[in-house]
Amino acid sequence: QVKPQFESQANTTCVIFTAIVYKTQVVAGTIYFIKVQVSDDEYVHVKVFQSLPYENQGPSLVSFQTGKTKDDPLTYF
Repeated sequence: QVKPQFESQANTTCVIFTAIVYKTQVVAGTIYFIKVQVSDDEYVHVKVFQSLPYENQGPSLVSFQTGKTKDDPLTYF
């Protein structure tokens, strides 16, 4: 659901956009830290906020880190 947001903010188009692994942090909603494969050998880490259900809002892209590899550890940022 955040692929269009990422493509717009990163000024790129992704043929592949596959979540590989994720971590969560519970706040007033949930923050997801997700490693996403965007090409054969390129990965990005995205930070996505999902508000509480009663707020009826979809997930939103908070920030991202580009230039990652498959072996880079997924950390909170």
